[in-house]
Amino acid sequence: MRFHSKLIAGLAIVFTTITTHAETIRIAIGTQDTTINCAAGGLIVRELNLLEKHLPRTGKYKDVNYDIQWRNFTSGAPLTNEMVAGKLDFGSMADFPASFNGAAHLEAKKRSLFINVLSGSIKGSGNGIVVPAASPVQSITELKGKTISVPFASTAHGVLLRAVRDQGWDPENDVRIIAQSPEIAGSALKSNRIDAHANFVPFVDLFPNRGFARKIFDGSQTNAPTIHGGLVDAAYAEKHPEIVVAYLKAVIEANQLLAAEPEKYSLLIEKVTGIEAEVNYLFHGPLGLQTRDLTWKPEFHQAVTTAIDTLKTFKRTSVDLDTKTFITDEYIRKAFEQSGQDYEAALINYAQLPLQANDSLTNAPITEFNRVAQIWVKDEPQVRHYASPESAFKALAALETEGKEIRAIYAQASDSGIKLLANQAWFVQNDSGQLNAFLLKDQAADFAQQHGGQVRDFATVSR
Repeated sequence: MRFHSKLIAGLAIVFTTITTHAETIRIAIGTQDTTINCAAGGLIVRELNLLEKHLPRTGKYKDVNYDIQWRNFTSGAPLTNEMVAGKLDFGSMADFPASFNGAAHLEAKKRSLFINVLSGSIKGSGNGIVVPAASPVQSITELKGKTISVPFASTAHGVLLRAVRDQGWDPENDVRIIAQSPEIAGSALKSNRIDAHANFVPFVDLFPNRGFARKIFDGSQTNAPTIHGGLVDAAYAEKHPEIVVAYLKAVIEANQLLAAEPEKYSLLIEKVTGIEAEVNYLFHGPLGLQTRDLTWKPEFHQAVTTAIDTLKTFKRTSVDLDTKTFITDEYIRKAFEQSGQDYEAALINYAQLPLQANDSLTNAPITEFNRVAQIWVKDEPQVRHYASPESAFKALAALETEGKEIRAIYAQASDSGIKLLANQAWFVQNDSGQLNAFLLKDQAADFAQQHGGQVRDFATVSR
């Protein structure tokens, strides 16, 4: 009995020693849940526990305990502060704040790495400018001398400055630019306390969807690429490259899920963030505002270079951030390879998420996509697709007669190809009744002058 007790005590000591010495590795990830095109780098990975699925469990990671920490932020600046302070290992943000992230790390004698793209647009779509719903302003050309608010140091700030300069205006004297968060700006727009507000994803589409603003400028009009992507602390990546690759494998899976079932995950994003599913689908659905893209295209390199130059021009930083060492595709390439994906094929693919569907009215396959329209009926799991706005509006009339509640109606802009909320769009209707959609009234008027037809608003053409 005495021998048995000693054996048990000895085993307990051994077990305790093994347990005590098991390494714990922190994986602290900063997300921006309400910046919905970061979803594949944060919200979806977290909500579906995808990271746990891909973490290494063999070799030097055989007996490791993982301490996974998630922290949500409303913008990139506070996330960067936490990364620089060593409280976060990963983070997701747009090109402008990401460049500031890289510069801030250098100023602190540290380094961060920009390791992947999450979503982007080579034209700049996703950022934009809105005005109060009742404002007479129809385009940026009418904002000279007006007050425009923007979240400072955001990508939308950079887009606003470029847009102002494209008008030949002095951003210091010809407009009054003030700092406002999306939450404050929403209230200001409702009460007409500002003339316009510039913002990033999803607010320039969310505010119009909620009925108190109109979009008068889309970032695609600057023709300057923009992205959101993922960063990692460089020292962490050097110590744990396998974990960085595992995180990116989880991102790849999240991106595939978004592409395969955009309605389902748009509803999940709504559940977590309160951002309406119809706005999420505007980005994550087929033919969306931005591409579902994880690769470092040359245009996305340029977006970061432009952001760095803008930071230096406006004296937000004085350090020289070299994109050749700040941006790396080393980890995303390995993640693609380990996930059985072809990085090179994805790198040269510039297409929007494709639409493979039949017209819900005629059941004929949709083969042309420049005039596609869509209707999301409330409580239906999938969006209905139509080959043309005329077909969609015919179906809309029938749905309303049936008493169906409509979540959203979408149309593709005839000039830029970006997806629009149809109830915010302008249309040109020709003599045969064919409709072409545009973001701005001026764009519609130019098209009508060149090709014939009448400019109509949504209320007129959808009757």
